[in-house]
Amino acid sequence: MSKNTDKQLLITQIVDAIQDTNGEDIMIFDLSGIENSVAETFVICSGNSNTQVSAIAGNIEKKVRNELQERPWHVEGSENAMWVLVDYVSVVVHVFQKQVREYYDIEELWGDAKITRIEA
Repeated sequence: MSKNTDKQLLITQIVDAIQDTNGEDIMIFDLSGIENSVAETFVICSGNSNTQVSAIAGNIEKKVRNELQERPWHVEGSENAMWVLVDYVSVVVHVFQKQVREYYDIEELWGDAKITRIEA
C-alpha cells in the first residue's frame, strides 16, 4: 500500500469516528502544498461540550487502533477537553469546543490549504 493510500484510509477512519460521535462541522485541510506546514493534512471538527470533545477524540483513537492498528504519536489537551489534538504525524486531528474553534479561527489561519467540507 502506498503512503497516500494509507493516509486516505486514516482520514476515512477519522471522519467516520467523528461522525459516529456526532462531531460537527468536519473539515479536511490539505496542507501538502504549503511550505513548512506541520503536517500534510489537518482534520478539524467541533463538539458541544468537553464531554463530547473527549468522546470524539477517544473514538478516533479507538477506531483507528481497531481498524488500522495505528496509535497516535501524540495526544494533547485531553485534560480540559477544550481543544484536543490527536497527532498521527501525516494527519493531525483537532477536536474543538465550538467557541474555542471560533476564537482561534483555524480556517482563516490555514486559508491557503485546499479545504474539503464533509457534509453532515
